Order: sequence, then C-alpha cells, then structure tokens
Amino acid sequence: MFDYKGKRKNTFIEILDSESEYIPIGSPDANLFVSAEELPEELPILTVRDSILFPGMIIPITVGRSKSLKLINDAYKKNNFIGVVSQIDPTVEDPGFDDLYKVGTIAVILKALEMPGGNTTIIIQGRMRFELLKFTQTEPYFKAKVQLFERETSESEDKDMNALLDLLKETAKQIVDKSPHLSKDAAFPIKNAKDVDILIGLTLSGLELGSLEEKQELLETMGVKKRALKLHAILTHELQMLDLKNQIHSKVKSDIEQQQRNFLLNQQLKTIQEELGGTPNEIDIKELREKAAKKKWNDQVAQVFERELNKFQRMNPQAADYAIQHNYLEYLVDLPWNAFTKDNFNIKNAQKVLDKDHFGLEKVKDRILEHLSVLKIKKDMKAPILCLVGPPGVGKTSLGKSIAHALNRKYIRMSLGGLRDESELRGHRKTYIGAMPGRIIQNLRKVQSSNPVFVLDEIDKVSGHNISGDPQAALLEILDPEQNNAFYDNFLEMDYDLSKILFIATANTMSTIHPALRDRMEVIDLNSYLVEEKIEIAKHHLIPKQISEHGLKPKDVLFSDKIIQEIITSYTREAGVRMLERQIARLIRNRVRLIASGETYNKKIESKDLKKILGIGNYQREEDVIPDVPGVVTGLAWTPIGGEILFIEVSLSKGKGELKLTGNLGDVMKESATIAYEFLKAHASNFAINPDIFSHWNVHIHVPEGATPKDGPSAGITMLTALISVFTQRKVKPRIAMTGEITLRGKLLPVGGIKEKILAAKRSNVTDIMLSSANKRDFDEISEAYIKGVNFHFFEHMIDVVDFVLEKEKVSTAIDFEIPKENYTKN
Repeated sequence: MFDYKGKRKNTFIEILDSESEYIPIGSPDANLFVSAEELPEELPILTVRDSILFPGMIIPITVGRSKSLKLINDAYKKNNFIGVVSQIDPTVEDPGFDDLYKVGTIAVILKALEMPGGNTTIIIQGRMRFELLKFTQTEPYFKAKVQLFERETSESEDKDMNALLDLLKETAKQIVDKSPHLSKDAAFPIKNAKDVDILIGLTLSGLELGSLEEKQELLETMGVKKRALKLHAILTHELQMLDLKNQIHSKVKSDIEQQQRNFLLNQQLKTIQEELGGTPNEIDIKELREKAAKKKWNDQVAQVFERELNKFQRMNPQAADYAIQHNYLEYLVDLPWNAFTKDNFNIKNAQKVLDKDHFGLEKVKDRILEHLSVLKIKKDMKAPILCLVGPPGVGKTSLGKSIAHALNRKYIRMSLGGLRDESELRGHRKTYIGAMPGRIIQNLRKVQSSNPVFVLDEIDKVSGHNISGDPQAALLEILDPEQNNAFYDNFLEMDYDLSKILFIATANTMSTIHPALRDRMEVIDLNSYLVEEKIEIAKHHLIPKQISEHGLKPKDVLFSDKIIQEIITSYTREAGVRMLERQIARLIRNRVRLIASGETYNKKIESKDLKKILGIGNYQREEDVIPDVPGVVTGLAWTPIGGEILFIEVSLSKGKGELKLTGNLGDVMKESATIAYEFLKAHASNFAINPDIFSHWNVHIHVPEGATPKDGPSAGITMLTALISVFTQRKVKPRIAMTGEITLRGKLLPVGGIKEKILAAKRSNVTDIMLSSANKRDFDEISEAYIKGVNFHFFEHMIDVVDFVLEKEKVSTAIDFEIPKENYTKN
C-alpha cells in the first residue's frame, strides 16, 4: 500500500481486496457492464500518455506523477473504479481539462507493481466508456463528473456482423503471420474473441496497431458495426503496409545477399589471381610497363604514356572506357617509335634485284636507282615522293616491292582506290565507339618499323572533298617532306615522324590527282611493253610462276617464243601482261588436268592447242589496218590502259547535206568532226570536189565500238582524211595511222600520249604514222626500241597529210556524184 505522501511500503501491492472480481479477456459483454449506481458521484480521473484503454482490455500502465500515485492509493477505499483518459499532447507534464480527450474508459485496478527507479506499474482492466463532463477536483488528483455511454448490443445474431467479425479476425491473423515482430501466439486470443470491442482492444492495444488518434476515434464511435468497419479499415491499411515492407525487405535482403555473394566471390577470385600472379588489370599494367621500358620514344611520348597509364590504373575494369583506354595504351607501346631497319644502299645490288624482278623498263629503273643514290649520299629521307604512273599490269606495285627488297626494308602496300573517309588516314578520336588509328599508323604497327617502303597504290582513285572530309588533303601532309616529320593522328593525339618512310605512289593517270598533291611527287612514267618485252617477261617470270603455282616442274609444260607471240598478238590486247598471264594459266591448267587424269599429252604447247583451249583469237590486227574502201582511216588514241588504234568510218547517202555522228562521241570529238567537215566544204576546190555535192549528199561519220565512250581532239586529222577519202573516192594507203588536232586555218597541232600510241601502232603492224611537226620533241624521250620498224612523217598543214596518205587513183566502184543541171553552180 501507499501512504498519502506517496512513499513505498511494499514491493508488491494487491490493490484489490480478496473479494475483487477479475474479469477475463473475451468474457461476455454483460460482465463488463457498470451501472450508474455503482459509480461514485465524482469519479477519480487517471490521465495517461500514448495509450488508449478499451473496454474488456487488460493493460499495464506506468505511473510516476504524485497525483496519479495518490489516486491509485485512494481508489480501493471507495469502489475501486477509476476513469482512464488519454492526453491529447503526450508532452504536457501537468495536463488540464482542455488537454484531455473527453471520452475515456471506466477501469478497475487489478494489480500494482513497485518498479526500480520510483515508478509504479499498475495493471488495469477496462469496463465501459464514459464522457468527461467537468472537473470537480484537481487536488490532490483529478475528480470529475462523468456520463456513461449507453449499453450497446453486440448484435451477435446479425449475419453481417458475424461475417464482419470473421473478416476482422482473418485480417488480424494475417497481420500476426506477416509481422516479423509479433509472436505467433498473439493470434490465439484474437481467434477466440467473440465481441467487436474485445477484438478492437486485442488488435489495436495488444498488437500495437493504429495511431493514438485512430484509437481515440474508435473509442468515441457510436455503434458496434461502425466501429467494426473502422477497425477493418485500420487493419487493411496495416496489412498493406506490412506487405509493402515485406516486399522491400525481401528485395533489400536479396540485393544484400547478392552483394555479399559477389563480394565473397571477388575476394576468392582475387586470392586465386594473386596466387597466379595478380589480377588481369595488374597483369595488363605490368605488361604495358615492361613494353614501355624497351621503347626508344622521346620525353613527350613517355609523359603521355605515364599519364594515360595512371588514368588506366584508377579505372574500374567494368567501366565502358576501360577497353578503349587499354587499346590506346597497347597502340602506344606497340608502335615502332624510333625503331628502324638497317638500310642497304648498295646501288649495284639494287640494280641486280630490279633486273631480276622486272624485265625491260630500263629508263624507269635508272630513275629509281638515281633516287636511291641521292638518298644514300644525302643520308636523310627528305626527298621527293616517287609516283609511278602507267597503265595497269606494267609492274608499278611490284616495283615498290622490289625496292623494299633491295633496300632491306619492310614493305607496306596500302590501296587507296575508292577511299572516301579522311579518318581512314588520320584515325578517329578516342571519344567515338570503335575508334582506331588511321591506316598509316596501323600498318607501321604491323611491320614494326618506322622506315619501311610504303606503297600508296591507286592514288589517282582517291575521292575528293565529301561529307566525310577530304582524303587528298590528308595525303598532302603525309607526302610532304617538310611536314610529315610531325604527322598528327587523331587517335594517338600526338605527332608521329613519317619522314624516314620511303613513300611510293602508283597511278594510272595524273589527270585526277589534285594539283597540290601532284606537285609533291616526282613522276616516273611506265609505258606499255613491246611484244618482244612481253615474250621475255613471259619466259622469265610469268610461265615459271604459273608452273610453280600449279604444282608442275619446268619440263612438264613447254612454250616456244612463236607460241608466246601468238598468244600476245591474237589473245591479248593490253599495255601490261595481266591478260597474258591469265591465258598462260589457262593453258597450264589444261595440262594439269591431263596429268591428273593419267592421260598422255604433248608437253609442248602448239597453235592447235591455243585454238582448242583459248578459242579463236580475238584480235586480228594485220587486216584491220588495211582499208578496202574509201572513207576508212586508222587513227591512234590514248587510254588509261595504254594506246589503242581507232578507226574512223565515213559513208555518204543522197539527201540535203546533213552531218550525222555516231559511236558514243564526246563534245570535243564532235567539234573535231564539225571542223573537219566545214574545212572540207571551204576548201573543196583544193581537192577537185564540186561544192554543190555537199548540199545533195548526207554525211555519216561513225567510230566503231559504240559502247566505249570516246573524246579528245587527236582524231581531227583522221576525220578530215576520211571525209576527203570518201568524197574523192580514193582509198588510204595500207598500214598507215595518224593522230593530230586540226584547226579551221588548216594547221596540224600536236597531241599527247605519243609513246603509247606508237606502241599501239606497232602492235597492229602499222608501218607509217602521220604526226604534227611539233611532236618531234616527244621523240627525244622515246627509246630507239619503241620506234624501230616504223616510219614517222611530220606535217604542219592538214592538206599535206591528205596528199601523202591517199591513193592517186579512185576505186573501181567509185560513186557517181552527178548533179542535175538545174542545180549546178558555176564557179
């Protein structure tokens, strides 16, 4: 018991006397009923914090205030009933009337326990709800007038209530099952509860669900069903929150477990890698440092490497930039910085190698040897870039390979045909996905030398300015001896010295090369091969090569000079020897098949074999240059693949003097035809031609092989000769060809490509060639072997050419140009 000063007298106090009734949880509602007569006129009020007492519930309450201790000590002397009311604000230490909720619960004190620290814990049981009307006493503790709530039936017979009660129990049970903080035993009293108010107390107080405001609202709600519905809302919300918490907890737990698993696996992997020599990242760094230690690069490159390597060390191997950075560092250490092969500038040895690999081309070889001699004496590579220009198949690319062999240098060939993107040469910036250096740097890395022979093949086929940049502009820096010692690659982001590289460009024509680029190169012309040269090339190079590639021995297939010449003249028509090599390969494959089949065969290739294997010859040039009718003249033309013979055909038909041109002619060639026709009409009397004929006969000029485009002024003299031939009905002398530009004044002007045109004429067995007198200067650069067997005639005026090439007499089948007398015009 307590004295009036609140001093403790026992450690355990039985507040209720021996006759006090203990009401068990779950008892019928009637047992909790308290009548107004049982209550004192003034009910002691116990204020509590953070707690709501529901009817039928037994809860412990810790009491520490002196007022509360006095109230508990006096309560049993009268009727043991007290009123329990919650504070609105739990922080108020000395609450007044306005600080309390106005609805509370009648309670009886079951037990009181004196706790260490001066506090007392009482166990009380709620009976009925009441409304707090007013305080009648505040000292030594609160007393107040109250009004009991009317007794409500449980409506246990109501089917809806029974269903609602079951739903509340099921929901509460789910909360118990899903909550990690509640014991599974807490579901037992809930399952046995038969009253809504008991269930409210068990769930909200026993399970500690709902906020203080929600509990107070339930206590104040009138009607059992309404309280049940509100309880259901609270329980449903709590169940949803539990589900969400469990989902979050489950996900977090799974993530943490995965992280822990990954951490453990990484630790194990790290331990294993350390036993094997380190992690892949550490191994990569170690290898890079070892390679860098052997490099002869300058301080600038060394600083860049060290900076980028430190950056690489700090990178996570899983990062997207890791592979790019690793690739960049590998390129730095793999490039041949200041690594050179030892040159062999033995000029005699170089000449021996060139002669062995290439037959003929004496002038070209001399130019190359002169160039190498300058490099030997000068002892640096700042010399003009060589550019080998000539038709396909004459050995431009293979010459570059022979030079590399002669100098004992590494060999690189890079085809520029169709190159459109400047980045192919300068590289891509590292910011792009899949970035890499340009092809210049890539090839240097491949050969591991900074002074190779670098052949830029087909430089005339590089595209000009386009949306991807200008590759020809990039080549300006690469091929300029004054600039290429600091070539900037976008991927490396630093300069690389290309000045020690011997660049050799190849092209079929110089016309498509940018003038600035052309100015940086020393041009060496490679001309078409003579028939005699092709025979020697076939005997010493092509036939041995094909026999070896087909697995035969030299004695298994034999070619005579006569057969080789027949192949050249009847089955090929080219400046080089590629078609010749293909035809030889076809003949050898035929012999390989016979050997593989075990059949007997003639080792020596004969003319009948050519017709059987290669078919009938495609080119019969001996008859081509012998015109059999007036109006047919042989001209000479230049093409990218060498010189060609060109035939001009003119025919007449009665009409009104119209001129028709066919044969896929270009504008310049059409203009030449017009000039020739107008010149003839203006000077008809010089050739004994009646001027009235032109208004009564239509003229048709045709150039055969209409599928091939033709253009240029060099056919002018040929067209004029053909026109005069058809109007005078005099044939052109046999085996004569001509080339030259004409004017309306009658002048014969010089043209280009003389060397190639002469070779084409020789291939067609032409014996006499008509040229402009101004073309004599071209013969100073032409070897005697090229002009041997051909007679050259030089003229300044077109009329002199015509007088020389036409027969003196008309053909026997000459056209009769009779003109009606009424249309005859007297001179």
